[in-house]
Amino acid sequence: MISKIATAAVYVEDQQKAKTFWTEKAGFEIVRETPMGPNAYWLEVAPKGAESALVLYPRSMMANWSEMKPSIVFLCDDIDSTYATMKQNGVRFEGEPQKMQWGAYATFLDEDGNSFLLKQ
Repeated sequence: MISKIATAAVYVEDQQKAKTFWTEKAGFEIVRETPMGPNAYWLEVAPKGAESALVLYPRSMMANWSEMKPSIVFLCDDIDSTYATMKQNGVRFEGEPQKMQWGAYATFLDEDGNSFLLKQ
């Protein structure tokens, strides 16, 4: 039986720029960085202690990357402090956190314009 989600792919133009975004701005850690060919790596990043990771996959190695958009939601304990820290680190948000009956959320963008949801 399946025990967990291992990875979700995010297609990026520049892996090093994406690595900087996810590690320095979003606070993730490098899980794996294995050469895959000239100027390309199998690059996984994740929050500390997470069982699942994002694969920052080079667009140049995926012919139909533009058709494959991520739809990924990240859970946090305190959306206001997480939002403030990420924003201070230079992460672009599409507005302030929104409070709903089911919880709170905010949408942020990576360096390639991919959109992600942060929720509490």
